[in-house]
Amino acid sequence: MADPRIIDVQLDETSLGWRSADVEQERRIAIFDLIEGNHFAPQRAYADGYAGPYRIKLQSEEGRLGIHIHREDDTHLETLVLALGRFRRPIKDYFAICDSYYQAIRQSSPAQIETVDMARRGIHNEAAELLKDRLDGKIEVDFDTARRLFTLICVLHIRN
Repeated sequence: MADPRIIDVQLDETSLGWRSADVEQERRIAIFDLIEGNHFAPQRAYADGYAGPYRIKLQSEEGRLGIHIHREDDTHLETLVLALGRFRRPIKDYFAICDSYYQAIRQSSPAQIETVDMARRGIHNEAAELLKDRLDGKIEVDFDTARRLFTLICVLHIRN
């Protein structure tokens, strides 16, 4: 029976760099929310018909994202590699607006915080749509799953 969802997410420790407390909190929330509700369906048909649930490990290396897909029992199924070049600008913009957001939380009015947060959500949403497009034909994901995966891509990209 098909169960197209992620049940565990790992980030490759060699891909991770130093993270601020704010970034670490974003990472924890993204993983928690992703596991709580997601749609993740690799489009490749596996010989035995396996259709989830999945464990994934994300790895960033030399400008590429590796999505290592495993069965529930942790047996490796496949690794999908995506070039991150098209994500450079959205990642840079997202980092910049997040810095502004964290600063606003500490010293701005509620109206200013809301304005910055709306901009942050807009950039995040555009990046999620880009990720969905890049995964098209490879892995079917819903919008919320793409948003959370983009957050984790940003966490991996910090050291670069």
